[in-house]
Amino acid sequence: MPVYGRMFKVCIRKPYIRLRVVILIVAVVVAAVAVLVPVSLYMNTDGAAVDGTPPDKTETEIVVHIQESHVIMPTKSSRPGCEEDNTCYIPDVLEVPLGSTITWENRDAAFHSVTSGVYGNSTDMFDSGHMEPGEIFGYTFEYTGSISYHCTLHPWMNGTILVS
Repeated sequence: MPVYGRMFKVCIRKPYIRLRVVILIVAVVVAAVAVLVPVSLYMNTDGAAVDGTPPDKTETEIVVHIQESHVIMPTKSSRPGCEEDNTCYIPDVLEVPLGSTITWENRDAAFHSVTSGVYGNSTDMFDSGHMEPGEIFGYTFEYTGSISYHCTLHPWMNGTILVS
């Protein structure tokens, strides 16, 4: 079976992946239309404006904010050593806008947790409890700031969410 056939089956079996793919495609299309349509309405084929003024040399930056982000607890993160290359949580630092929902997925064979604060000094903001392999936990951030989190079972596992 070709590669795209297998990927399609995975997307069908996991609806949360399908939703993320659709959101990403929509965001890219909206960004492309937002840039290309206004430019094509006011420019000739040589790049000059319709009124004859030369093209503007400034660059346009497009920022697309997707309100949901995903953090992975990869295979073997339950073993010491992932902290050396910051792969206990991937990504280990994530910057998101206010109101974003972050989901953490346990792809390891061991139990994990996602608990706000640092090991030995947890806060009451969020706590996934013990997550079985394959389990997903989500939290919506309603306050700005730098939020540390950790795994209560594995003290070397730490991450940070930067909410702006």
